Amino acid sequence: MAAAGPSVFLLMVNGQVESAQFPEFDNLYCKYCFVYGQDWAPTAGLEEGISQITSKSRDACQALVWNFPIDITFKSTNPFGWPQIVLSVYGPDVFGNDVVRGYGAVHVPFSPGRHKRTIPMFVPESTSKLQKFTSWFMGRRPEYTDPKVVAQGEGREGLVRPPALPGVHCFLR
Repeated sequence: MAAAGPSVFLLMVNGQVESAQFPEFDNLYCKYCFVYGQDWAPTAGLEEGISQITSKSRDACQALVWNFPIDITFKSTNPFGWPQIVLSVYGPDVFGNDVVRGYGAVHVPFSPGRHKRTIPMFVPESTSKLQKFTSWFMGRRPEYTDPKVVAQGEGREGLVRPPALPGVHCFLR
């Protein structure tokens, strides 16, 4: 009798990164990527993407609206390492340099259906006043070389969530 191969299941994710609230910033764009365990493999769709630059809406909400589509399918043999979506938001500083305005991550929903997630955003912060001044003066604020570190537990000690920053709104199906 032949042994049966391992059974797999599929996880299809589609939706959009809809909007964000960054009260003190304008002209921002968003990047996304997925972090997943070693038993997971993407079978269709895009693992990462970058949106257009958007300006604040003219209403009282002043939302930054991207309506940025996401569509990907994964396969796996077990749920360990369930996929997470990592968002990075960038925009110009006072010198016109693109700097990170926030990082955030959230697990892809476990149940089928329509889901709305608000992803809190964080930014790395310099550890000393000298580093803060130097990074401001040089126009290079602290940022991760690989934003996927945001989805991991270790290595996030220097992250700070700015006050009154609700985050990015993401709809997933």
